[in-house]
Amino acid sequence: MNPTEIIRKKRDGAKLSRQELESFITSYLASGVADYQMSAFLMACYFRGMDIDETTSLTEVMVRSGAVADLSSVPGVKVDKHSTGGVGDKVSLILAPMVA
Repeated sequence: MNPTEIIRKKRDGAKLSRQELESFITSYLASGVADYQMSAFLMACYFRGMDIDETTSLTEVMVRSGAVADLSSVPGVKVDKHSTGGVGDKVSLILAPMVA
């Protein structure tokens, strides 16, 4: 799928399909989408928003885009604390003693 068409579609307020999102992200990771195009895509998503289906699809595509650690052999409950930016690293300092 053409990255420019996907950007234009989102810019114009249309809903993106899972296939379009997967194509765009896969192409970006393979250097088939330029950084300025990714910036335009993100800006379109910011200003036009994404519905729950788009958000879910994008999240699933991003999760599957990299290596996934298999922790099934580790007993007990597994949790993750990660930062998406904008939150200070002080959260980790507070969280560790709380769960210990």
